[in-house]
Amino acid sequence: MSRTTDILLTALAPAIWGSSYLVTTELLPAGYPVTVAALRALPAGLLLLALTRSLPPRAWLGRVFLLGSFNFALFWVLLFVAAYRLPGGVAATLGTLQAMMVIVMARGWLGTPVRAGAVLAAAGGILGVALLLIGPDAALDPVGVAAGLGGAASMAAGTVLSRKWQPRVSALSFTAWQLTAGGLVLLPLALFLEPSLPTLTLPNIAGLAWLGLIGAAATYAIWFRGIARLDPAAVSMLGMMSPVMAVILGWVVLGQSLSWLQLIGAVVVLGSVWAGQRANRPVPARPAAAPARAA
Repeated sequence: MSRTTDILLTALAPAIWGSSYLVTTELLPAGYPVTVAALRALPAGLLLLALTRSLPPRAWLGRVFLLGSFNFALFWVLLFVAAYRLPGGVAATLGTLQAMMVIVMARGWLGTPVRAGAVLAAAGGILGVALLLIGPDAALDPVGVAAGLGGAASMAAGTVLSRKWQPRVSALSFTAWQLTAGGLVLLPLALFLEPSLPTLTLPNIAGLAWLGLIGAAATYAIWFRGIARLDPAAVSMLGMMSPVMAVILGWVVLGQSLSWLQLIGAVVVLGSVWAGQRANRPVPARPAAAPARAA
């Protein structure tokens, strides 16, 4: 499969994640972020475990729980804290700092060179998301900012370590391990921090099914597959498709308005994602020089 196909398939995951805000606000009961995160991760992980019939070896349990915490438990909790305490645009823009963090972490943990083009593309993407989402009334809450930065760092660490630690199993099995581990971490937090859920309605169940089966199980299998095949910095740039899709869905489904500044921001984000893929292309190995002929 070509690199272009891998990029397009991997970009599908964050594009679908862009629907999470719409589904959460329109279909789910408000005020249960950790419980919703646990219900999104654990049932999907257990379902994938049943389908793949693959359990992590004992030697991998520590890594699996660390990855499940970075990619799901810690990331989702901090994401919800940032979303509650900050305007959506500010929270999303802080999340895009993940791309810059991945470049630094990949250098330290994987030895990946820092490319100037990749840094410029990540900076352009952050600027584009800021134009797309941040309004003039944006306010900064210190706890919300800390949560937003922590969430970006958590996802960045999960992305790089998922590339560093590659078990000899399918992407679906790797996803099942991490979702289950993340869900097990989230479950006691939900029971301790939040009240019991009210009786779920059909729209509530439909929203949870979408977030769990499509927004977690299917999309994260695609995402981890992309991490195994592409440079981590290239994968992290694709995450910027999520806020673009969220704005498009808000415009199409909820009738929200779009300003010229937001349209410019969307174009900047898409251009930065394209530039990031070009900057992070693998460098072909040079052929060995032919030995000199004897005189």
